[in-house]
Amino acid sequence: MQILVCDRTESDAIERMRAAGLIVDTYFEVSPEELPNVLPNYAGCVVRSRTKIRQPLIDVCPNLKIIVRGGVGLDTIDADYARSKGITVMNTARASSVSVAELALGFMFMLARNLYKASSTMKAEKWEKKTFEGDEIGGKTLGLIGIGNIGKEVAIRANALGMTVIAYDPYVKESEGVRLVTLDEVLAQSDYISLHLPITKESADMIGKAQFEKMKTGVRIVNCARGGILNESALYAALTNGKVAGAALDVYAEEPPMDWKLAQLDNVICSPHIGAATKEAQGRVGAEVAEILIEFAKK
Repeated sequence: MQILVCDRTESDAIERMRAAGLIVDTYFEVSPEELPNVLPNYAGCVVRSRTKIRQPLIDVCPNLKIIVRGGVGLDTIDADYARSKGITVMNTARASSVSVAELALGFMFMLARNLYKASSTMKAEKWEKKTFEGDEIGGKTLGLIGIGNIGKEVAIRANALGMTVIAYDPYVKESEGVRLVTLDEVLAQSDYISLHLPITKESADMIGKAQFEKMKTGVRIVNCARGGILNESALYAALTNGKVAGAALDVYAEEPPMDWKLAQLDNVICSPHIGAATKEAQGRVGAEVAEILIEFAKK
């Protein structure tokens, strides 16, 4: 079985696939223009966030049997269309859960203690000790929107820190250590809101002006899920009118952003979509990709 690895993947995983008898070619910098000429030769492909597999590309790949995304979500793939053509589509849903959860919690600490601004003043050789009175996150209410693999990992850690954890997820009936509530209850009751759901037709722009109006004044918001769930214009307004005290963003509607005004706000912390960017997560992603493809090839 011939596999094309389109995006950077752990070398150990590639060698493991080859040892199992798969023919694996790597083309980490393949461009969208090149893919229609290259991919039709392969039965399987591996992508991450960079490479997109859309309907026009699928239509010119009659040999394609499986697409594996190394990461969470399938928004870079027209998955339903691929499946309608008999192509198996899979991802590594759990591999990066802990890494993303830790980033979300790290963001909460940074927001609570003004750590970004405090560090910046020190680098500017300013001693502004009395400026940075913060808050403890213990005793606060954390509202999770989405309680899948990552949301559950966040909840475990938040509970250990003494937070009260509530969550909205219409697809989950129960979750240990978490009180499931309506979306409106999450918005109204939470001191911190953290997003952990995929971008879909239903979730696109689900947090906009009307939702911000239902939140507590002074709420802090974390998004390590996907851009486009938070309406960025509405978030900007809420951050500048005092409704939202601070936000921490790892994902954006456009990546990289075309408009940097959110990143330039003093009460916003940003990172360039690094939620899964840990050595441990990358190792687990590669191992799971290899396992999926080796098992598929046995069928």
